[in-house]
This record gives sequence, C-alpha cells and structure tokens, in this order.
Amino acid sequence: MCGIYINADPILYESRTRSLRIHGVITTVRLENLFWDVLHEIAARESMTTSQFAVKLYDELIALRGEMPTNFASFLRVCCLRYLSMRTEKGATVSETAPEMTAAVSEARPRILKTV
Repeated sequence: MCGIYINADPILYESRTRSLRIHGVITTVRLENLFWDVLHEIAARESMTTSQFAVKLYDELIALRGEMPTNFASFLRVCCLRYLSMRTEKGATVSETAPEMTAAVSEARPRILKTV
C-alpha cells in the first residue's frame, strides 16, 4: 500500500527556493519540487509562466481577502492540492492519473533544476 508513496523519487520532495517579483518586490518562496511542477502545469494551462501565475494568485487573493496569508508557500501548496483534487473529480480515476503523473515527473526532471 505505501509503496506508491515511499518509492517516490527523492528529488520530488527536495525543496527549492525561487525568487518571484511581485510588484517590484522580490519575494522568495520555498516549495518541494513536485509542487513547483504542479504550479508549472497549472500556469501552462493558463498560458503563463510559473512566476506570472503565482503573481496572479497573489493579486487575486489580495483583491478577495484584502491581505496576504502569513505563509504564501502554504497557500501555493493548497492551490496545487485543490487543482489535483478538482482534476481527479472531473473524471480521472487514480489508475488513469498515475501514468500521467509518472510521465509528467519524468519530463519535469530537467526543468526542476531550472529557475523560474
């Protein structure tokens, strides 16, 4: 049962710090590589870079709530999980998603080492 979790490539849970420029201010965000990959996937679907997408999330959250949560990285992780959850709810079963995730991770490895 736990094999699917414990056999994950360690690079997926290695953290990376990336710098984002949000309205002229450089902010660093530290996330695990798998979360950066999911953010990249979402951004690509929106025809944006990962940085542009993170700034858009920031702006829309400020517009909605009037303030930024104290932990932007946690907010981004929750966005990734919500995206994956909604993708699964829209008809993809776990068995259909697993090969896609495996292929995405394989393709992402060279990208993981790049900066945003």
